[in-house]
Amino acid sequence: MTTQTSDTMNWQARTIARLWQWLADWRLASLWRLARLAGPWIYRLSPRERRVTIANLAQVFPERNEDERMRLGRQSMIHSTATMLELGFAWMAAPRRVKKAILTVQGRELLDKARAEGRGVIVLAPHFGNWEILNFWLSSHFPFTAMYEPPKIDALDSIIRHGRERQGAKLVPTNSRGVAALLKALKRSEAVGILPDQEPDWGSGVFAPFYQREAYTGTLLPKLVARTQAKVVTGVARRVPGKGFEIHFLAADERVYSEDELQSATGVNASVEAAIDLDPVQYQWEYKRYRKTRAEFEKRPDWKRFRLYK
Repeated sequence: MTTQTSDTMNWQARTIARLWQWLADWRLASLWRLARLAGPWIYRLSPRERRVTIANLAQVFPERNEDERMRLGRQSMIHSTATMLELGFAWMAAPRRVKKAILTVQGRELLDKARAEGRGVIVLAPHFGNWEILNFWLSSHFPFTAMYEPPKIDALDSIIRHGRERQGAKLVPTNSRGVAALLKALKRSEAVGILPDQEPDWGSGVFAPFYQREAYTGTLLPKLVARTQAKVVTGVARRVPGKGFEIHFLAADERVYSEDELQSATGVNASVEAAIDLDPVQYQWEYKRYRKTRAEFEKRPDWKRFRLYK
């Protein structure tokens, strides 16, 4: 990296960190008002995010007409904008303020029962609502380990890591060392977090249905379950606009416990769908969940024809 590039990234990191710190003092109601103002403009001025959102919504909600999907897409972008604006609050605001913003916790008994039985808990945390608030709550109440991939701007790493670890969470790398750390935590009857809707690298997943279309889905979960007999739940922090968050823990689809990787991955995707059903506008639809295709995996010469995103 050249000195000029390094200086530019350091400047960007300082600017972003100051913005987070500034926004950390804002009330959630004010952050939501800002998101409602900025979200529609981001939707209009970001053709890539808009195209991906529209393509995803057409796939998962074919029964809805185009106007309904467009409205859902705009609302989804407002929630995605709110999540970004709330990062400073989740990572830097006084812990008492963040705790006060967590209005209710539903399904906690699923975690307590598993730990009382001496079992670890695997929390599937999809990109819904504000997952940083979910991390805050989990690490405040349980020994909690999650995989972590450093940001593209190196200078932000220590800031993000501190924000996520400040309530006691342990972050581990997204490699074999990290997997070993998750296994050890589960064997100690602790909780670990997994992103169930993030597309894995080739060789680390299988094609499993997600809203009637194949999505390349990670296969880490059945390996962890088979070696630890852990309980699997889905966890989300649903936003109550301008007021706070509701934590929801849902029992995972029973197929997640299958030793068959395809069945387990199908259960994972069904569990994500159940979480999305809580409030579809709070899911991050601008993510390219269907980027990889079976035709590409099979190296078919016409594989580009099968892509959802043009």
